[in-house]
Amino acid sequence: MTKITLLDGSIGQELVKRSGDRATPLWSTQVMIDHPHIVREVHDAYFAAGATVATTNTYAVLRDRLMRVELHEEVGRLTETAVTMAREAQRHAGKGLVAGALGPLGASYRPDLCPPVADAVQLYEEPIANLRDHVDLLLFETMASVEQAEGALVAAAQHGNGLPVWLAVTVEDEDGTRLRSGEKLDLIAPLVERHKPAAVLINCSPPEVIAAGLEIIGTFGLPYGAYGNGFTRISEGFLKDAPTVDALEQRTDLTPDAYAGFAMGWVEQGATIVGGCCEVGPDHISELAGRLRSAGHEIV
Repeated sequence: MTKITLLDGSIGQELVKRSGDRATPLWSTQVMIDHPHIVREVHDAYFAAGATVATTNTYAVLRDRLMRVELHEEVGRLTETAVTMAREAQRHAGKGLVAGALGPLGASYRPDLCPPVADAVQLYEEPIANLRDHVDLLLFETMASVEQAEGALVAAAQHGNGLPVWLAVTVEDEDGTRLRSGEKLDLIAPLVERHKPAAVLINCSPPEVIAAGLEIIGTFGLPYGAYGNGFTRISEGFLKDAPTVDALEQRTDLTPDAYAGFAMGWVEQGATIVGGCCEVGPDHISELAGRLRSAGHEIV
């Protein structure tokens, strides 16, 4: 019926889980430093589950985040490790794309820490340069405000050398029509019209609220989709400085079957790119792949 790009699921949370190590403010970057082979294992697991995109473990490999622990000079080396693991898994699978992930500057879910657009463009120059010759597309994830989204899109336009760009925004836990900044989701429409990313997505938001957001981004005239998270909510504790993922609680009700049900609903709305974010693992993606095939869709 429809050609669907099936994203992988959680990368960072899956790495932390598989490592068995104590969570740190460095999150999955610490796991990659200590156990780089686990990054390859995670990518392999998602390809085996049916995913057609490997997202690099570079979401938090940003100089401003690593500077806090004096690892900012390791940005290039860490990016190389992340890209190498994703590419090796892709070659082994014999299919798929590698998406170079770039998270928000400052911290996730903290649009109040967002630098001005001109500053963001400068700060993103290095990570974009480290990724652009080694990935198939740039994936800006968890953009929580209009200004964050603008900084990402302008940076991609100036430094991405024409590489396709996917913009993923995160919406409020209770209202999928609003960014986590409180701004209306439709306010990103002028940015999308001006910069024309290859796709617009909603990510790291509760599956229950994503459908309302898709009703909005589905009017932008571009490919669109979603990948939700499996957190009970974004807690106040996680919004403090240098938090660890221990401040976030995993849902117990979001089974692979339940999550696939949400994602199939997004496909019925017109989404052509679906997958999972934090706490959505290989079992969820495998179930979703099976449901897509059973419904007659082609996973590409």
